Parts: sequence; structure tokens; C-alpha cells
Amino acid sequence: MKNLIFISPNFPTNYWQFCKEAKKNGLNVLGIGDQPYDELTQDLKDSLNEYYKVGSLENYDEVYRAVAFFAFKYGRIDWLESNNEYWLERDAKLRTDFNINTGFHTEDIPRIKYKSKMKEFYAKAGIPTARYHLVEGRKDSLAFIKKVGYPVVVKPDNGVGASDTHKLKCEADLDAFLANKPEGVQYIMEEFVNAEVNSYDAIIDSKGKPMFETGNVSPMSIMDIVNEADNSIYYIVKDLPSDTRKAGRATVKEFGVKSRFVHFEFFRLTQDQDGLGKKGDIVGLEVNMRPCGGFTPDMINFAHSTDVYKIWADMIAYDESTMPVGEHSYCAFAGRRDGKNFVLDHDAIMEKYGDNMRMVNRIPDALSGAMANQMYMATFPTKREMDRFYKDIVLCHEDK
Repeated sequence: MKNLIFISPNFPTNYWQFCKEAKKNGLNVLGIGDQPYDELTQDLKDSLNEYYKVGSLENYDEVYRAVAFFAFKYGRIDWLESNNEYWLERDAKLRTDFNINTGFHTEDIPRIKYKSKMKEFYAKAGIPTARYHLVEGRKDSLAFIKKVGYPVVVKPDNGVGASDTHKLKCEADLDAFLANKPEGVQYIMEEFVNAEVNSYDAIIDSKGKPMFETGNVSPMSIMDIVNEADNSIYYIVKDLPSDTRKAGRATVKEFGVKSRFVHFEFFRLTQDQDGLGKKGDIVGLEVNMRPCGGFTPDMINFAHSTDVYKIWADMIAYDESTMPVGEHSYCAFAGRRDGKNFVLDHDAIMEKYGDNMRMVNRIPDALSGAMANQMYMATFPTKREMDRFYKDIVLCHEDK
């Protein structure tokens, strides 16, 4: 029996389903987390063979001892995963220290976590990326801005999602950023790209071949959603565009991806931009060696009448899957921010779109910065119907 350690199986709250499908496939599923066992959901308890509680997942020594305990009790650990961006480096170090050969090791981290390093591999794949500069101070930043012009975007070179990402529109913004920039954190500065974000989401087998592919579109900037406390919208595409598929597969090859669920982000230009391409062209943004965050796996399932939790578990157990993919549709996510004066209240939304709804829930506080507070997830056969839904969801009285 293969041993799979799953780090933080209780968060995000839907990730117990990865454990459930792995256990159904005959794996010995061992969870490590910081939540007391009695507080775990029954679904998660039923999906684990054993659970080891640590005081803090931030404490490497504690997590190391937990892995060592499982290895002593059950034998060699075959897989160790969290499917979580926050723990990618920790996962890699544990694999390295315990000689777990399925997945990235510490030596792989720079190219998959540092945004500046990613650009080298996008270039090998023939995909353009925004010009960039690693920030040292005011003088070098101004020299870079002189080349590319305002606005520019700054963010940690090794960061999670849109955390601490800022759009600088003038010299005063630059000075404010430099004055508040924390010590010891390397920031990357990039030219601003006029685009929407399109993703390539796939489950890749041990040979680097896709077992399943889809993508999503984010018409709104996650940076703006976080910094301006705005509503959040994005959707799973009904059919993956051929250029996104081509770029995604080329990126898989150049980054050496094997046996992973991935979420690669690309810009799709909304206007011609010198050095990057024409309107509609694909430009590399960043790679994420884990599923798209939050409830996106559920959205993918609704959009394609399938189960990516099972496909992932089949990849782990068998390196192939017979899970069918059925009828395709758009799956729309809308996150509404508390305190806004919406035209349609919750009851009105449910009355109008109840037949389309697939999931309605409050968003966990840990995800609300990027996803807002109240979630609506619905499927539609056409983009026109989905666009009408979005208009109704986010329209406020002051916008009329």
C-alpha cells in the first residue's frame, strides 16, 4: 500500500476531497495539521487513515517529527502533498529530507517560486513576459521606470497570490512604497500590462502529459480586488482556447512538470503593447504548482461534469484516469463584498438564478481578501447568460 502524507488537509475546507479520493484508491492517507482532531469535519476524518496534530505548521521541526513518526509506523513515504501555494517550499524541503522522489525538491524551488526566475523558463518556451527589475532603491527604480513608463507593478519576488502587490502610478507612489517596504524582502518591479488574466489548469502525469486540461478567465485584477476591497469575479471557460492550451503545454515542458495539479497564469492583451504583442496575444505571468485556489476545483467539476479530485487521486495511484468528462458549460464565480449597497439582495439573486446555482456560501476569512465575503457559483450554457448574471450580482444602487 502506498503512503500519502497530506499537509493541512483541513484548509482550504474543500481539500478533504483530495484525501477522500486517494483513500478510495487504496492509498494510506496520513494527515498533518494544526487543528485538533475533534474539530475536524466528519468527512475529513473518514478520508484519513491517521491524523497527526502539530502545534504549528510553521514549525518545521514539529512537522518533520510528524513525518518521521509516520515513516517509522507505516514505512517509506511515497507521496507528500499539500496542493497549497503557501506550503510549497515546506513540502519540497520535507521531500528532500525524507528522500521522497515524487514531487519538487528544494533545488527546484527557485524556478517555481521566484517570479524573476520564472521568466527564464517562459522565454525557453517561446512565451514573452513583461520587462522587470529587481528593486534595490530609488535610483535604480527610477532608471527602470524611465525605460517602461508609469504605471509599474511591484510585488515580492517570492510571494503568494496577489499578496503585497501594488500599482505605482507616479513618483509619489514610488516613494511611499520604498518608505514602507519591509526590510529583507526582495521585490520585483514590472511594466504594467494591459490585459485580462487567462489560466491553464491541468493535471499532469509522471511523463509530463496532461490528463485533464481547462482554464479560467479573471476579467478583474486580483491586485485591485485586494487593494480596493472590491467584489471578485472569474469563470471557468466552457472550452479551453487553443493558444492557451499550446502555451500551457509548452510551459509544462520547460518547467519540467510531472505528477502535479498546476495553475499557470497568462496575460491576454487587451490592446497592442510594444515588446509584448498584439491585442489578444498570450503573455506569461507566473506559474503556480498547485490547483487554482479556493473553490476553483469545484468550479471545474461543475463546468465540465467531472471530478478533478478523483482525477488527481488517480494520477497519484495509477498515473492515469478513466474519470469521464461530460457536458461543458461556463462556471461563474462571484464574490460580493460585505457593506456594499447591492440592487439585488440574496433572496432576489436566488429567486432569479436558483436553477443555475451550484454553490452558495460564506468565504473563509483567510480567503476573503482576494475573493470577497459572500460566494455565488453558477453554471451557464452561454457567455451572454453568464455576463447578465455578473451584471445582476455586482450592480450597486450608486452604479445605476
